Amino acid sequence: MSANESISRRHLLAAAVGGTLGVAAGPVRAAQAAPLTVAAFPLVDVIAKDLLKGWAQRHPEVRTQVISRQYDDHHTAMTTALSTSGHLPDVIALETSYLGRFSLGTGLEDLSAPAFGAERFRDRFVSFAIDTARNRDGRIVAMPSDIGPGSLFYRVDLLAQAGLKEDDLTRSWESYVEAGAQLKARTGAYLIGDVRLLKNMVVRGGTPAGEGQFFDNQGRAQVTSPRFVRAFELARKVRQMGLDARVEVWQNDWAEMLKRGRLATEMSGGWMAGQMANWVAPGTAGKWRVAQLPENTYCSYGGTYYAIPRRSAPEKKQLAWQLVQELTMDRQRQLDAFRSQDAFPALLAAQDDAFFDQPVPFLGGQHARVLWRDAARRIPVVKMHKQHKFADEVVDAELDNVLEYGKPIPKALEDAQALLVHRANR
Repeated sequence: MSANESISRRHLLAAAVGGTLGVAAGPVRAAQAAPLTVAAFPLVDVIAKDLLKGWAQRHPEVRTQVISRQYDDHHTAMTTALSTSGHLPDVIALETSYLGRFSLGTGLEDLSAPAFGAERFRDRFVSFAIDTARNRDGRIVAMPSDIGPGSLFYRVDLLAQAGLKEDDLTRSWESYVEAGAQLKARTGAYLIGDVRLLKNMVVRGGTPAGEGQFFDNQGRAQVTSPRFVRAFELARKVRQMGLDARVEVWQNDWAEMLKRGRLATEMSGGWMAGQMANWVAPGTAGKWRVAQLPENTYCSYGGTYYAIPRRSAPEKKQLAWQLVQELTMDRQRQLDAFRSQDAFPALLAAQDDAFFDQPVPFLGGQHARVLWRDAARRIPVVKMHKQHKFADEVVDAELDNVLEYGKPIPKALEDAQALLVHRANR
């Protein structure tokens, strides 16, 4: 693999556990029946496979199958399957950033309907997670499994070398950038891998509760609002001061910089601690700590939902619903997935386990899971729009125009707004 090739977390860990999963078959008498099929992506497929080991014993008459594709391929295939009603699985795993595209369409089953009764379970989850899965009519169309409470990872040794404290990083986004300048001057380390991360967090942190990151609750584009202006201005300042390393997350050069202490901070979901400890930068154990994001910004960074296609086989709907409930509401399974795959549970009952109070060795013994739990319960609901992924790409492209070609920020955001308005009205 060359230095410029991606080392995707999902791709590498999928390879480590064997990649695509096959059929977990019941007894011979079930061999001719159509299997109950789960479509998933790494590492969600591993969690599903673990559950289905026990499922085969409790439902010997039912064959089960996990169809695993790489992350983007999976969501593309599910988009096609839902639109054509061809090769539909019985249960679909969806990542949070794709949820808007699916939940606002008509391809997913209404789990609020009496046949399923998902509403009676809503108080079992952190509030933002279940409300994110509602369609435009307020109906639940997917059940949350894991979430990624956002947090700021920082090198405590580099902060000490620069004469800084945690508060210098977290007091405000402006102080975070100022601390970055001091870090670079006194240690040579970059503040962050790429300014897009900073832009994303500032935008998310300023999103009004109940609205979308790019669109308000009426579906109107909002990318010329003050939070986007502020995010772009801060990103431009960081680039002008040379504080970002201009490396993308999950690329080899990003990993090398983490290993060599060339990146002082990282913004990600709580699961990043496990990824750094296990394969990205295990040699830096004890040098990292986590804090809430600057200005007490609470946001989710990734997560998994399970849904049932509306046009999947009717005779298997209730079995599929049983499986979804086990994947999302079994306390012990949620804890097992957290321990083995860093899948932070959306289920409140799983968050009260003593495991949360244990120190995290990689983070110098910090009780970080308590911090992530506090963040999870404070994350506001951000509505997902069907054009979320497209809007993210448009805004990133305009940020590149600002950083690389000097395009004025107001003009860049106006152009992004015009494109989103045109796309949303199609």
